[in-house]
Amino acid sequence: MATADDVRRIALSLPGTVEKPAWGLPAFRAGGQGGRIFASLDEDDQVIGVICPKEDREGLISAEPGKFFVRPGHDDGYAWLRVRLAALDGEDELRAILVDSWRQAAPRKLLDAHPGTAGPPGV
Repeated sequence: MATADDVRRIALSLPGTVEKPAWGLPAFRAGGQGGRIFASLDEDDQVIGVICPKEDREGLISAEPGKFFVRPGHDDGYAWLRVRLAALDGEDELRAILVDSWRQAAPRKLLDAHPGTAGPPGV
């Protein structure tokens, strides 16, 4: 089962990533201290939030409602998706989700400098 430590280790291994709290919770930013948040841990360290285009969320949630969800009233207006760590199929899936979210948040200059990590977005 994926843990908060796995999230932190994988997220911080991505180029230009820093951990900087947001709303009192651990958050990971692409592109340094002022970079865009691409992942955050919830209060209980059992759920992460990641970037996901709004048009893709419904399909993911419908396909795997035990894994993916949004918090009504909180995530509605944002391109954000919640992921239950216990429902993941292992570290490879966690890494794929985090890398995808990082790609969507990273500045173009960072993506261009790390073509092995960059690629088309999509969870």
